[in-house]
Amino acid sequence: MPIHDLVVSPEIGFNLKALETYLSDSGHFKKGQYVDILRRSIDARQRNIKVNLRIEVRDTPPEVEYVEYFKKDYNVKNSDPVIIVGAGPAGLFAALKAIEGGLKPIILERGKDVRARRRDLAAINKEHIVNPESNYCFGEGGAGTYSDGKLYTRSKKRGSIRRVFEILVAHGATPEILFEAHPHIGTNNLPKLVAALRETIEEAGGEVHFNTKVTDFIIKDGEMKGVFSEELEFSGLAVVLATGHSARDIFRLCQKRGVKIEAKPFALGARIEHPQQLIDEIQYKCSDRGDYLPASAYSLVSQTTLKGKERGVFSFCMCPGGFIVPAATAPGELVVNGMSPSRRDSRYANSGMVVAVELEDIPEYRKFDELAAMEFQADVEKKAWHMGGKTQMAPAQRMVDFVNGNVSNSLLDTSYQPGLKSVDMMDVLPHFIGKRLRQGFQFFGQKMRGYLTNDAQIVGVESRTSSPVRIPREKETCEHVQIKRLFPCAEGAGYAGGIVSAAMDGERCMDQIIKRYTTH
Repeated sequence: MPIHDLVVSPEIGFNLKALETYLSDSGHFKKGQYVDILRRSIDARQRNIKVNLRIEVRDTPPEVEYVEYFKKDYNVKNSDPVIIVGAGPAGLFAALKAIEGGLKPIILERGKDVRARRRDLAAINKEHIVNPESNYCFGEGGAGTYSDGKLYTRSKKRGSIRRVFEILVAHGATPEILFEAHPHIGTNNLPKLVAALRETIEEAGGEVHFNTKVTDFIIKDGEMKGVFSEELEFSGLAVVLATGHSARDIFRLCQKRGVKIEAKPFALGARIEHPQQLIDEIQYKCSDRGDYLPASAYSLVSQTTLKGKERGVFSFCMCPGGFIVPAATAPGELVVNGMSPSRRDSRYANSGMVVAVELEDIPEYRKFDELAAMEFQADVEKKAWHMGGKTQMAPAQRMVDFVNGNVSNSLLDTSYQPGLKSVDMMDVLPHFIGKRLRQGFQFFGQKMRGYLTNDAQIVGVESRTSSPVRIPREKETCEHVQIKRLFPCAEGAGYAGGIVSAAMDGERCMDQIIKRYTTH
């Protein structure tokens, strides 16, 4: 089938009928044929924005050739069990891989299923009540369920990105994720997709237990035999620990039980919220992006110097056409994060704007040993809660006011439902974070003319960028360096970030379990 590389206008690049007409006029398409888009990206470097396409003209309808998994009927109900702690992307994809390998996955999730979870999210937004077991971080699908659903990853070594995408499409994701340069699913579509993944696991004989919080490990003779959840015991060939970056009780349990962990650098800062139209004007160089161009995004990074030390300041999890949400996992703390629906049609653009935190930056926390970075993170979140009025109302400040050291007389409308409170964010953020953010904002204002403005505001704090703890494992086998049959996995172990890289890491860990502990 002929493959063509095209450069077209957005009106053609994002409209299949217009694309077919364009190809027909150029002699590359006939009635009865089909267009299969293989790759699509936007080039906004010039005022006349173009869309780069790679397409294939076919005589038959384009179909996704799903991975081998979906060509077989599996039944692992009576197979050897493997325990998976956490029902996020890593846990779910580890379970799928276990089924392929003839093992019975038993997923233990401290939170609720996606449907029941929604009530707890409403309670955070409307009543400022945080359920420590069910929130934006904990529950079916993990933190990824209520996120933008971005699927971009730099990871190339952990597994097949295409395989992960195909599995997502098979469970309800739009096929466009297979060819978009920066694919995303959208927070409105993720709950259905996550539930469909769970149904696939259960139909094959796997188990998913909600409201099942791991309270202790079963360790004998240097091997992980299983886990306890209150009075219940779960045992299996191995344990995959895929708890996500916010399960502080698991990190404390590791320290208590002598499971080797390490303090890990991470990043901390705030969310920055602009009108989406302003970001569109800067990125697309026009006052109206029209009906076809998607809400524009950005990626910013700068090196800052303070007391002779360089640290990066960078945008994180940018959500065009999105919302800021309360992501605390316990009462008495305040955390913000971002998410976007699939249409990205909110009036607001928001992004984390964070500073790299090295362990040498927080010497006063050395007394906490392996949990030094985690305790620092927790203290910043507690301070933000106090500054917000001891509710989920978030401390905030207009952007230029923050740079100039002025408390904002008024704040802008916001997508953050619990509301904002005007404060001096330098009183919320550690000073070395705040000072570096000021430097970064000034640089970004030069790089993106119009970005540094009092029509934007920072909302704090953005602190759950990655795990502040690493659970070390062997490079080749993914097995814990000390405890056999324990496989620390993905975000919570400090080895992956984001939906796709976490999913691939879950698969990689399960691959190793199958190779090492089964006779297949």
